[in-house]
Amino acid sequence: MPETEYRTRALDESTWDAYAALVERNGGMVGGCWCMAFHPEGVDKNTAGRVSRDRKLERVRSGTAHAALVFAGEDAVGWCQFGSPAELPRIKGRAAYEKTGPVLPDWRIGCCYVGKGNRRRGVAAAALAGALELIADLGGGTVEGYPEDSASVPAGFLFNGALSTYEKLGFTRDRTIGKHRWVVRRHVDGQPA
Repeated sequence: MPETEYRTRALDESTWDAYAALVERNGGMVGGCWCMAFHPEGVDKNTAGRVSRDRKLERVRSGTAHAALVFAGEDAVGWCQFGSPAELPRIKGRAAYEKTGPVLPDWRIGCCYVGKGNRRRGVAAAALAGALELIADLGGGTVEGYPEDSASVPAGFLFNGALSTYEKLGFTRDRTIGKHRWVVRRHVDGQPA
């Protein structure tokens, strides 16, 4: 399916069922995390599954979970999670990240997930572009992501997305925080109200 047939929508109560169906079709994302791993609560063996689902729904209802869902027809096929550093304090490579004395961004990209059977079809790029549009609607600012060099990691393990996808959307490399993980940044202008 070509990229032009995708549309993105914000994760909220009206899109929750489509999001939940995406997660459930893919075994709870990664081990039942429901993309809670980057939130302050995190995920462990005792919270994976139903507890993570309930926590994510609570965050959606309270407006403290942000994401762009990618739709192909009526089905959500991927998504890009974003939030403030307070909303998403847990990042992969955090110890290396903090050693560099970073200036925190306004927004972080947490997870960029594409469901099985839809990878390498432009879904991740649509999700990241959709997240940037939603960030612009929320006032814009500095956006930071933590992608990996996709030449080094299988597609199913690119939970923060591929470096090449970020670069195509205007992000620049800032520094490494792991063998194949980069900190990338770009500024997004806010949309007038």
